[in-house]
Amino acid sequence: MDITLPEEMQKMVSELFTPWQFKLLNLINPTILLVVAVVIGTLLYDKVNFKLPIIESLIYIDKKTKLSGILKYGIIGGIISGIFITLTTLAFTPILPTEFIEMGEKFRPTLAARFLYGGLTEEILIRFGIMSLFVWLIFKISGKLNPIIYWIGIIVSAIIFGFGHLPVIYTLIGTPTTELILYIVFGNAVGGIVFGWLYWKKGLEAAMIGHVFAHITMIIGENIFHI
Repeated sequence: MDITLPEEMQKMVSELFTPWQFKLLNLINPTILLVVAVVIGTLLYDKVNFKLPIIESLIYIDKKTKLSGILKYGIIGGIISGIFITLTTLAFTPILPTEFIEMGEKFRPTLAARFLYGGLTEEILIRFGIMSLFVWLIFKISGKLNPIIYWIGIIVSAIIFGFGHLPVIYTLIGTPTTELILYIVFGNAVGGIVFGWLYWKKGLEAAMIGHVFAHITMIIGENIFHI
């Protein structure tokens, strides 16, 4: 997808790189983070009773899983989170900077980017990597593995998920307002809590499905409410 930048930055970048080179450079950081998340998640996820039911059923012959339950919870969770995120957008839109709204109209991620990066990559980074790590660390410190521990992991990873969207905002806007920062963090954290619960209860694949259907619900909301 094309990467929208402020005009001055776009001019500076175009003098140094071709559009294709700039896109490849933008892949370096998330690729490194993704590798780290995969390593952390692979080492720790089963130590705190997280599951990858579909992947495990493909690897281990003796492990079977029901796709219907994963799909059902993923779709329902995604729709619920998508509705909440859409309502959050509607509530915050009147107080958001005009510059951000105008930039948002130009910066429309493709469906492939929303479904594949949002639905798959972000879930590997945030849930499989960061949430697994936090739950494992708290488990090691407390010696307990109860719902409170999981909820701490869900909330912390959801907040990190929200803050993780701020660098793009600082790149596009410069100095965002307090309202904009709250909107970005809160709006993304709402979805992150649902996806974290899905990872805990139904496995990583359910969280991925939920994230994809959240985007589908948000796209429908964007077209209905013109946001």
